Amino acid sequence: MYWIYSALLVVTLVLSAPWWLWHMLRHGKYRSGWSERLGSVPLRLRRGAPSNTIWIHAVSVGEVLAVTQLVAEMKTQLPDYRIVVSTTTDTGQKLAREKFGEENVFRAPLDLPWAVQSFLDALRPGMLVLAESEFWPNLLHAARRSGAAVAVVNARVSDRSLPRYKRFRRLFTRVLADVDLLLAQSEEDARRLVAIGAPPERVHVGGNLKFEVKPPARGEIHARLAEAMKRDDIGPLIVAGSTLEGEEAMLLDAFRKVRDRYSRSMLLLAPRHPERFDSLATLLTTSGLPFQRRSQWNDLPAIPAAGMNGAPSRSSVVGGVLLLDSIGELASAYEFADLAFIGGSLVPRGGHNVLEPAYFGVPILVGPHTENFRDIVDIFRHADALRVVTPETLAAVMLDLLANVDERERLGRNARDVMHSQQGATRRTADALFALLPNAQRRIVDAAVTEQRV
Repeated sequence: MYWIYSALLVVTLVLSAPWWLWHMLRHGKYRSGWSERLGSVPLRLRRGAPSNTIWIHAVSVGEVLAVTQLVAEMKTQLPDYRIVVSTTTDTGQKLAREKFGEENVFRAPLDLPWAVQSFLDALRPGMLVLAESEFWPNLLHAARRSGAAVAVVNARVSDRSLPRYKRFRRLFTRVLADVDLLLAQSEEDARRLVAIGAPPERVHVGGNLKFEVKPPARGEIHARLAEAMKRDDIGPLIVAGSTLEGEEAMLLDAFRKVRDRYSRSMLLLAPRHPERFDSLATLLTTSGLPFQRRSQWNDLPAIPAAGMNGAPSRSSVVGGVLLLDSIGELASAYEFADLAFIGGSLVPRGGHNVLEPAYFGVPILVGPHTENFRDIVDIFRHADALRVVTPETLAAVMLDLLANVDERERLGRNARDVMHSQQGATRRTADALFALLPNAQRRIVDAAVTEQRV
């Protein structure tokens, strides 16, 4: 089975090469890290004691944030272990290097036998941990054969993926047999994992690690953004995060109605994909709304006067749109929002994470398409901690909430309460992983006994 899968994967990569090249040339994506993707282990990783390494794979920004607390917990409990983190996307790689150190972060190899094996030979991990739904056959199989314990944490099976997984259940039954432990986000995800072929005795509910994500600490760059958004002459502020193509036009139409009633309002627009920054700037240019690009602030004085020396002015975003064409600032921006809209949900793309604004107690709006975060959104809906809107009701709901301070505060308070009620996933996940490492388990037991004696 594995050589057939590998052959098909090679053929797919060859046939899709023009698509990859087009994205490299047009959007600048996928240009870096190809030597690592193809199995070249960077020198910075070639250290650490054999079998004293834990390899964690987190695809992109969301997964990196989800495992951050887990990595911190494991480092505390396993001081003799080295923890290395692989990512797939450029944005995930950048964030992982900031959080875990460049010497501990690398590009995940393509799921080709030689690429995977080269990293396993170099790292010789005692454990491989994959976040969410990364079921790569060659990686899982080679890791298991190498003697490493294999776990999938924060595991989920989306509505979109479930039919495909079921169609290839025979394949996934063999693939998931190489996993020692699957910690599902919810009871429903646990049932789905079993339905697609996971051994029932290895599936447990660990909870959702993303509920314990904390926004990044404000650095200098975040402070500059905060300086502009908390000005007394701006308000209300609507933050639209992780938006996708097709949504921005709807948001701009709704914002025009908000602006008619609140002349000092501001819409902060943060697209999901950096390669769309320029196309959104073009859309804003033709929209007739005043706007400013965040990237044009870098060389400006603290709060420039409007039109000073012909330079772009931050004050021009009052009554207009701020295009957040930067990486890593969206989470901090939610702190100052009167309303937060979470993108990918007005169009049928499954939605994005609602937890960052919830952390700050900000009232949240989502569209009807939230399949990718089904369980999280259901928890918030049942707690009356968000509002679901359609393109037709978006403006009306925004205006209603902006006119009703008490309702906004109640929604925000409910969202923060949901966050607090869902804590504990990191501890449960860490304990389950420690149990796969005999020496670590012995250390935890000894520590518990000592604490009881004290």
